[in-house]
Amino acid sequence: MRELSAAVSRLRRQLAAHPAEFRDRSIAEEELAALAALADTEDPDVSRLRRSLLLIAGAIGSVSALGQGVRELREAVDLFGRSPRG
Repeated sequence: MRELSAAVSRLRRQLAAHPAEFRDRSIAEEELAALAALADTEDPDVSRLRRSLLLIAGAIGSVSALGQGVRELREAVDLFGRSPRG
């Protein structure tokens, strides 16, 4: 859980410091807030973690300055394993 919390915090700081506005910034901010809340739970829903990760990657994936933060976030989510298939 600490890895996820740390990755979310880093990316939130990087996003806040990034001067450029882009269309889906609010989506990334909302999903990072959702991930922060999930990181505080005992047993986060892996499917929800992955969904948020995909939305964040889609929202800010083209902003190269934030690429490392997105990679670190993906690595932290991957620590929870694969999402169960419905």
